[in-house]
Order: sequence, then structure tokens, then C-alpha cells
Amino acid sequence: MDQKAFFKIGYGLYVLTTNDGKKDNGMINNTFMQITGDPSEVVVAVNKANYSHEVLVKTRKFNLSVLSEDVTFDVIRRFGFQSGRNADKFAGFESCFKMPNGVYALNNRYANAFFACEVKDTMDFPTHTLFRAAVNDAVLLSDKPTCTYDYYQKNVKPKPQQSAGGKTVWRCRVCGYEYEGENLPADFVCPICKHPASDFEKVTK
Repeated sequence: MDQKAFFKIGYGLYVLTTNDGKKDNGMINNTFMQITGDPSEVVVAVNKANYSHEVLVKTRKFNLSVLSEDVTFDVIRRFGFQSGRNADKFAGFESCFKMPNGVYALNNRYANAFFACEVKDTMDFPTHTLFRAAVNDAVLLSDKPTCTYDYYQKNVKPKPQQSAGGKTVWRCRVCGYEYEGENLPADFVCPICKHPASDFEKVTK
């Protein structure tokens, strides 16, 4: 199976935000879609290992900010490459505002729209939970193009630096992390984005 085929699916990139009653949190998500128009309902899939999953199960509310092509890698790294269990993802982050539901949404510096959602039902899968939610509010922030996963890969994610020396490295196709060594262990997990060894490609430097 060629894992690169999955990269061709037309994903958008989003920041899903939550609040556990004491702490604000956010995560990068690429599995969000509208399923009905009247009433407006959406679904979003969240990995069970994420802190946001724990908060969603408890509070049953979230906001979903649609990232625009103005998003920077620093924003992706802030919300996607660290855990809310041990990091304050909103510390020093000013491009956001709090909605009446008590949850942050990103402003138009990096997002072009957001949705305030209330979970109505869930469906369990081995690694993820699918949350069905009612949209209580939706706001268009700008007409800037949405940042797709493909756009992120080609224009936002930093390009790896090449160096001489003939070293063998294994590069994560998702976040760019590099493991140096002739062989990559089959059970290796990227320490940055948590993707498995199957998402690494061999590169000679």
C-alpha cells in the first residue's frame, strides 16, 4: 500500500479548540466536514490519544477555525507538534478571541472562518472517535483561500536542508523530522508528529 496516496485526498487544515473549564487548548485537525444543511451539522474525527479528545468527551463543545493560506509553520507547530497535557498552547498567542461558549477561535490573521459546535453523538473507531455536532454559530472572517493539506506540504512546511557527507537519513513526510541511521526501526514513531515508520522516506545526504 502506498501511503502517499492518502496525501492526495482534498483535506483542509483546521484548528480545533476546546476548554476543560480551567485550561484552553487547541489541536491541528484535517478531518472535518459538513453532513447536513438544515439543521447545520458537522462531523470531526479526533485521535483518542490527543488531550483534545479527552476534553471533547467531557465538555461536548468545541470551535473549529478554518486555516487560510496565510497560516505560518509556527502556528502549525504550536497547535500540532506539542500536547496540551503539558503545554499552554495559547501562551503568548494573540491572534484569537474567546467566543460566548467560553472557547477560543482564531481571528482573520490565520483563519478565514470558524464554527462554534456542540457535540450531539459519537461513533467509536479503533484509534479515533467521530464526533457529530450541531453548529451553533458560523462566521466568515475573510475571502482568503483555505489552506489545504497539499498547500501546507508545498508552501508552509519548511523544506529540509541538504548537506554533504553521504549520510543516510529517514525523513518524516508529514513534519520533516529526520532520523539518522542506515535502518529505521519498524516500530519507530516520529517524536514530533507521532506518525509511524511507514510515513518516513529514505534520503541520502
